[in-house]
Amino acid sequence: MENSNQTFWDNQYQNNTTGWDLGTISPPIKSYIDILKDKNIRILIPGCGNSYEAEYLLEQGFTNITVIDIAPTLVENLKIKFKNNHNINILLGDFFEHQGEYDLIIEQTFFCALPTEMRKKYVSKMHQLLAEEGKIAGLLFNRTFENVPPFGGSQEEYEMLFKNNFDFLKMEVCLNSVAPRAGSELWIEFQKNKPKK
Repeated sequence: MENSNQTFWDNQYQNNTTGWDLGTISPPIKSYIDILKDKNIRILIPGCGNSYEAEYLLEQGFTNITVIDIAPTLVENLKIKFKNNHNINILLGDFFEHQGEYDLIIEQTFFCALPTEMRKKYVSKMHQLLAEEGKIAGLLFNRTFENVPPFGGSQEEYEMLFKNNFDFLKMEVCLNSVAPRAGSELWIEFQKNKPKK
């Protein structure tokens, strides 16, 4: 990603202008984590922000969490916050250059922060990073915005975007969003599709 984007996001954390930050884990993601049985799955949270999701995963006993963000100020704060925990790997870097293999990628306000022309690249990178039968789970906005970012979208757009790389397990209007986002979020669970023979 361009350095100007890194500067933009780092400035948001330096100036504490993080209007997207809920201050806690998003209720739909909490509910999803609560039903996960295998605490050893490899989990990635891209564009992790203040990492409330990672914090909750650690509290629940998950052992293999990686978070990545492009903002140096944020990443330094996270390294302090989680300094005594060996179950989390905190990376400063560009998601699109990241290498690894994961069973689950949690989507929480990363996709909507990317300009729309980067969405196809996002889909192919997600597919690359997921293990066989790996999943993306999380939230996408089901609305448009006057001022961007965030960049919104619709269920129809997402179906077209993801259909060649993923099987849709769930894509539905979220019923347990936080109040300011009620009715404007879709809950998604997409599974990496098997290679076509």
